Amino acid sequence: MATADVDPGVAAEQLLSEHDEDWIERLAAELSRRLGARGLGNVARTWHLSLTALGEMFGVSRQAASKWLKDGVPPDRATQVADVEAVAELLERHLKPERVPAVVRRRSPGLGGESLISMISGGHSAEALELTREMFSFGDAHR
Repeated sequence: MATADVDPGVAAEQLLSEHDEDWIERLAAELSRRLGARGLGNVARTWHLSLTALGEMFGVSRQAASKWLKDGVPPDRATQVADVEAVAELLERHLKPERVPAVVRRRSPGLGGESLISMISGGHSAEALELTREMFSFGDAHR
């Protein structure tokens, strides 16, 4: 039977019955790290970022960015990368794909005169996420 044919709940139950808690935690961390690499790859593609630009955005070398894409994001950078992935998801949901690269590079008064990329590069990924959420908050539109 192919892995895709196995119900995830059944697979989880089998893994839990066959392995100790420490192994399960290490597996969960590894899956999380590798899924982070996929999300980061999506950011690089949709924002049209070179490895150099991706590395600069996170304050690491091009080689480190390449390693993150191949092997996963280090645990100490997981929150920052998750913030950026959430920004990317919001932009992809609300904008035409061809507009996203320009939007992330454009300086905006709503971002304190910075671009999303410069905010993230400056270590303000959580603020970039919050401001992006506010950009697409339509709750007040009907008041």
